[in-house]
Amino acid sequence: MAGESQRTFYLETFGCQMNVHDSEKVIGTLVSEGYRQVSTVEEAGLILYNTCSIRDKAEQKVFHRLADFKRLEAQGKKFGVLGCVAQQEGEKIFDRAPHVSMVCGSASYRNLPEMLIKIETGDRHVTGLDDRETDECFETEFTARTNPHRGYITIIEGCDKFCSYCVVPFTRGKERSRMSDSVLAEAARMAGLGYTEIQLLGQNVNSYKDPAGKRTFAELLVAVGEVPGIKRVRFTTSHPRDFGRDIIEAIDSLPTLCDHVHLPVQSGSTRMLDAMQRLYTREQYLERISWMKAAKREISITTDVIVGFPGETGVDFEQTLSLLDEVEYDGIFGFKYSPRPNTPALSLNDAIPDEEKARRLAVLNEKQREIQVRRNGRHLGREVEVMVEGWNQPRNQWIGRTSQNKVLNFAALEYRRPAVGTYVTAVITRAFPNSFLGEMVI
Repeated sequence: MAGESQRTFYLETFGCQMNVHDSEKVIGTLVSEGYRQVSTVEEAGLILYNTCSIRDKAEQKVFHRLADFKRLEAQGKKFGVLGCVAQQEGEKIFDRAPHVSMVCGSASYRNLPEMLIKIETGDRHVTGLDDRETDECFETEFTARTNPHRGYITIIEGCDKFCSYCVVPFTRGKERSRMSDSVLAEAARMAGLGYTEIQLLGQNVNSYKDPAGKRTFAELLVAVGEVPGIKRVRFTTSHPRDFGRDIIEAIDSLPTLCDHVHLPVQSGSTRMLDAMQRLYTREQYLERISWMKAAKREISITTDVIVGFPGETGVDFEQTLSLLDEVEYDGIFGFKYSPRPNTPALSLNDAIPDEEKARRLAVLNEKQREIQVRRNGRHLGREVEVMVEGWNQPRNQWIGRTSQNKVLNFAALEYRRPAVGTYVTAVITRAFPNSFLGEMVI
């Protein structure tokens, strides 16, 4: 790896927005160390694979991908596995894929420069596998942002909630928050570079605790929203236990804070929530929904739902369906339960057949589709501000997104073609389950 021609890298990313932003920071770190990013594995001297362990059989998919890469070993290329599967599987990756040179969990990314030096000087196997004791966050000024108008800022890493189905506390370490001043300085730098939308990230973003004690999460939201040049601030993902009324008050107080909240519920049954170790009841969750519905602004609410968790009866599932009717979400992400390594739920009897899980998921999605058709129909004729995200040439339409995180495809006159990254007003003319159609207002 010492040759300059080999100081090139290719990075493949899977998983959530946290993984995507982690990759942006990893890319920036490598570039600052003199590496050059390339677009194909054939061009790269170092091939990196940023992994996610949330989904079923994630580690199997990683090893299949590593087997695909093995054909390139004869060309002198080096390989690294990053992220959650790296932390989960650890040095077992070297046993199953000896051609891999580096295994690095997300809590160890700050050590990448030292790890790269070890690889360059001939170390066969280099690891970065922090345990849950680390208090450090991965902060870098060298983030390589992939979108010139919308950017992420991680404000809290790790997770202390230990939901019984979730592997994240074991792969990303304990909760550790950044100084609010550091977050605001990064937001100001982004605004200076022309970014107008910022999304604050964390496994449980609203569990944020400023190490300096200066700002609560709601106060940090407002402070970021007041940075000159920032037009929109989003945040994800929230945990219901730490979701306070002050967050809604902040959204009501400042137009730059987007009127959209993603609040995962996972189940409408308190019995299942207890088995999942979610730390709240159905009634407590609905209390938080009531705060949002009482807000001065109309807040779009989305959620995550797991069906087929061990022990979920037909009655439990019906309670989830009734929750959908009661809340009327603007969107859901539904999943079939699948066992994950190291999680407490592994000790439970996963006796629900996959066919039944699939049936429940289909019923859930169909009910939600009906809700979205009805709710989206209420928006017909409204004028909304959208951030222009792109151009769909086959359909001769611009693609935009509203403050409520809804996609709106719209037509514009030839002489008023908007630029990507700008904000325009459009009137909604048609509503679909997952998007809107409209026309730009002149």
